[in-house]
Amino acid sequence: MKGLFKPKPRTPAELVLQARDLLIFLDQNTETRERKLEEKMSELSNVILEIRIVLFGNGKAEPSPDACAHLAQDFFKHDTFRLLILSLPKLDLGARQNATHVIANLQRQRVSGRLIASEYLEKNLDLMDILLPGYKDGEIAITHGAILRECIRHQIVARYVLETEHLKKFFTCIQIPNFDIASDAQATFKVRWHRKREAADCSEQTVFQTLDLAVAVFFQEYNSQLLESPSYITRRHAVKLLGDMLLDRSNSAVMVRYDSKKTIQLESFHVFKLFVANQNKPPEIISVLVKNRSKLLGFLGDFSIVKGDEQFEADKAQVIKEIATLEINDRSCKDADDCEVIS
Repeated sequence: MKGLFKPKPRTPAELVLQARDLLIFLDQNTETRERKLEEKMSELSNVILEIRIVLFGNGKAEPSPDACAHLAQDFFKHDTFRLLILSLPKLDLGARQNATHVIANLQRQRVSGRLIASEYLEKNLDLMDILLPGYKDGEIAITHGAILRECIRHQIVARYVLETEHLKKFFTCIQIPNFDIASDAQATFKVRWHRKREAADCSEQTVFQTLDLAVAVFFQEYNSQLLESPSYITRRHAVKLLGDMLLDRSNSAVMVRYDSKKTIQLESFHVFKLFVANQNKPPEIISVLVKNRSKLLGFLGDFSIVKGDEQFEADKAQVIKEIATLEINDRSCKDADDCEVIS
């Protein structure tokens, strides 16, 4: 008779409570017998899978919005989110992947119209101090990177990781010898700088307001650590990332705000000349330079930072010559408006 009846599905509240109890057990019981530990790990893996099914559905039925809201509310209310983050290194690969999907989904859940993940992270920003160093651990680096990118959906988190201390950590992560980890760190770095209106809790305010504090550090560190790195892979990542950023029109207005600062002007010029001097410039870069040739040549003609700096003047003359002789040999921008710089 026992096999005739299926066990009653656990409620979201019951799932979160069991997950919390198991996570606490694994965190506090370091001397548990191996067999007992395996049993608890297996239970936790099953619970995480059930939580994922509640949030994503089972393939046959769509998830219940009400169940998702209740689960999210309890997950943050009982601090299970923190416990799960702390336990990620102990989970096996399958459970870790399911946990990553659960964490990502929870970032988007609303309760009574409120994005509660954002409210929770605002009070628990120290979790970013746990996730950021994860890039140094090859076992969990990709997992931490995926979670970081989801947390950066929230403006409060994006601003926090733009602070100088964290900004410098990312320059270190991008230089990690492991190609996959460095690429993932680059992807997270890119998301952080591009995240604005698409951020889950942003309206007209953007992450780029934080650049007032970070821009000087950004240019100095980007040049010295990445663009001038002895590693070809690091330089390649750096140039591609910077190209993506500069080709995004939303960044132009931000950069213009620092025109009056000569140190920033000089650092910006050093970055700009790398793109102009590159003999294998992508068609998009060539199109932007050609379509804005007159503006660029006019600006560079009057552009002067330090009088008597022969190296700077020589570099500027070379940049002017290169722009003046550029031709579009491949494909140009489809829409000239997209290629115009903001003057």
